[in-house]
Amino acid sequence: MNGDGRSIGDLLRFERPPPPTPASRRLRRLLLATALATVAVDVVNLHYAAEAGLSLAVRTAWAVLRAIGFLFLMREVRFGRLTARPLGLILAVTTVFASARLVQPKHGALLPRWPVIAGLVVVAVLCSAVVWQLFRSPGIEAHLTRRKPRRPVPPWVLTARVAALSYSALMFVPCLVALGTLFDAPRLRQEVAVPLVVSWFALSFATGLVAGIISFVTLFGHGWARLLLALVSAFVLLVQPILCWLLLGADGLIRDGTPMVLAALVCLYGLARSRPGASPAA
Repeated sequence: MNGDGRSIGDLLRFERPPPPTPASRRLRRLLLATALATVAVDVVNLHYAAEAGLSLAVRTAWAVLRAIGFLFLMREVRFGRLTARPLGLILAVTTVFASARLVQPKHGALLPRWPVIAGLVVVAVLCSAVVWQLFRSPGIEAHLTRRKPRRPVPPWVLTARVAALSYSALMFVPCLVALGTLFDAPRLRQEVAVPLVVSWFALSFATGLVAGIISFVTLFGHGWARLLLALVSAFVLLVQPILCWLLLGADGLIRDGTPMVLAALVCLYGLARSRPGASPAA
């Protein structure tokens, strides 16, 4: 027996998902449709792209990886885990921007071709439906809360942790795009751009490591960990847009800086809502 009264056999036993409900089945079908639509839209965007390059390849690969994220989210929903909510929110928001990164206008035109616009609209509608189901559907609410968690953790703390875990990837992808610009037409002089890109790489790895460790400690209710995670969130909230502006311009600021800003704000909001004395209402 361990400290909480469970035997070793209980700890090693495979976790079984709860029986599915009509609402959970509908949501999982919606997630599968969103994953397939994400891949299809990325292929369409790639087909109409004016020219290929490292930046386009990185953004395409990152957008396609979103499909794997939705498949993992299907599993979280199947097992009735509350982490499905923050994961779905971050995944939906970043998916829309990941697809928008690939949208390129026709040569000499203001807007891209109509299939590209239609595909982006489809992805945005599906992602919005996923978020609505996760946060507003009574059936999903009942499915995600009917299992007693092994260790009680406030939902907004989970939200902050999932948002913090996305920092490294949200920094790493635009950093690779900026690396591609060094071999094409860098916005800054090489002696300035190269150190900035190298620093961006280092920050991506360091931020992922620090945010992962600190956000895990916040699950145990330590106030100092909450403060450190808030400082890390404020740091990426400031640094990422500046680097995007300097190395990728206004287009990169919107496409690559906005997802990080949203993720950091979600993390800070989750920390604020879960602080001692805060209202537990969503």
